[in-house]
Parts: sequence; C-alpha cells; structure tokens
Amino acid sequence: MTALELKNQRILVTGGSGFLGRQVIDQLCKAGADREKITIPRSRDCDLRVWENSQRAVDQQDIIIHLAAHVGGIGLNREKPAELFYDNLIMGTHLIHAAYQAGVEKFVCVGTICAYPKFTPVPFKEDDLWNGYPEETNAPYGIAKKALLVQLQSYRQQYDFNGIYLLPVNLYGPEDNFDPGSSHVIPALIRKVHEAQIQGEKQLPVWGDGSPTREFLYSEDAARGIVMGTQFYNESEPVNLGTGYEISILDLITLICELMEFKGEIVWQTDKPNGQPRRCLDTERAKQAFNFTAQVGFEEGLKNTIEWYRQHAA
Repeated sequence: MTALELKNQRILVTGGSGFLGRQVIDQLCKAGADREKITIPRSRDCDLRVWENSQRAVDQQDIIIHLAAHVGGIGLNREKPAELFYDNLIMGTHLIHAAYQAGVEKFVCVGTICAYPKFTPVPFKEDDLWNGYPEETNAPYGIAKKALLVQLQSYRQQYDFNGIYLLPVNLYGPEDNFDPGSSHVIPALIRKVHEAQIQGEKQLPVWGDGSPTREFLYSEDAARGIVMGTQFYNESEPVNLGTGYEISILDLITLICELMEFKGEIVWQTDKPNGQPRRCLDTERAKQAFNFTAQVGFEEGLKNTIEWYRQHAA
C-alpha cells in the first residue's frame, strides 16, 4: 500500500476543534503532517452553510477531512429533524463542490451509522447501506449524510475527484459532549449516574427498555482509522470503522453503574423511544483496505471516559 505523504500537505479539518477533531489532528501529526499547515474553520467565524465561506475554506488546501456535523442523540433528532437534515446536507454539498472546483487532491467525508436501514442484517455490511429506510428518529440526519456519499461517487465518476467516505460507529471517549440536551448514550448515562450519586438518588431513570444493542468506538481509535483511510484508501465504496463488539443498553448501563459504583435501581422509561433495534458493524473492509483494527478495549475506554468526566464535571 502506497501512503499519501502528509508532510507539507495543507489540510483542512472541519470540526477540528471538536471531540473527534482534536484526536484526528493529533493522529495526523503522528502520521507526519505539519501542525502549522492544518487549518480548522470555526463555525462562529465560518458558517459552511454559506457557499462563499466553503469556497474560502477550501482555497489553497490539498486535503479536506470533513468531520463537522450538526448532531446529537435521540432527543435532538426528534426536536430538530429539519435543521439536522438541512445543515448537514448543505454544509457537506457546498464543501465537496467547492473542493472539486478548487482542485483539492483528496476529500475525506466522515458519515454516520444512522445512514443504515432500520432493519439491517447484523453485522452491518457496507453493501446493505441502501436496502431500506433508516430508523425514523434519526433518518433526516442519516439521509443527509448518506447523500454526500452519492455526491462523492458521482464526482469521482464524472470528474475523477478523489473522495472517500468513512462510516464510524457510535463514538465515545474523553472530551465527549456531556450536555443532557444533545449528548449520545454513553456520555448521557455517565452524567446521569454521576448526578444521581451527588444527589443521593436511589433510582436511575433510563430511556427505552434496555433491549437495543449498540457498538461503540473509542474516539482515539476512530481518529486513527480516519487518518489511515486518508493515507491509504482511494476507492468509491464506503468503509465501516468499528470494533465488531455489540452490547445491549441494559448491559451498558449495568457496566457503567458497576464502574462508577452506583448501587441504585435502574428504572426503564418504556414510553421513551428505543432507537434502532441493533447496531453492530462488519469491519472486514477497513481491515482489508487499509489494515485498520480498533485497539482500545471497551471497558478500558469507558474507564478513561468516566475518569475524564469526573475530573471535569464541575
């Protein structure tokens, strides 16, 4: 496998100041990129939904890694489906078209596991991406991100534009978003347990019935996979990034309570949505295409995340 040489490359990382973005920048530097040649557009100064801003952002860049997303858990998806659809579609479409026009050498688009159909055979294979409609609560977000795969494939076909599409499973790790209004399941549960302990609560309410399964990828592993894809992958087919390890929400909250030494009772709020019934990825393509496998074990990753949150909870 011939690596794309990162030294001296001008690299734009959208979402580069975020939870995953900071890790991606560290991994880029480990792989030889020059930190001073990495640009991070900040949403407050550079709204990528505005066409001219996207044009300015990609100007003079060699590689674009598009991580920026308007994203959240089930609550946000139910509350703001239109915003999640529009913001993610427009931002990505603008960037891809502007990058093509500017002669950017490579475009790396990070998609979402929400793009998979609601009932996908487990483990999810990339070839099953179009075999049904996504789970309803996150379909607007998932479809907006999936449209960017189509855009990259059509630009490759017509313009020979080198764009790749990576599909990381649910991420977690230190510096995650712990905001109760928009966080994903692991940070939401860690915060919930922590607050229950502080307030001396004996019961812990949790959405759903505990039956859905999920797979989680530690943010550092995800970042490493994204950088390996940037260096070694140049095909049109999407690639899953995951661990292949599936855990139920019931077992997840049980493990978090155990690691955080919470002795109370879990109360299932069965009037709240479960989300997609099962999620677990087939990770063979990433292994074959650019030798990526996750390295951080789930319990180790959870301990690191809990420890980070406890240090920063105040």
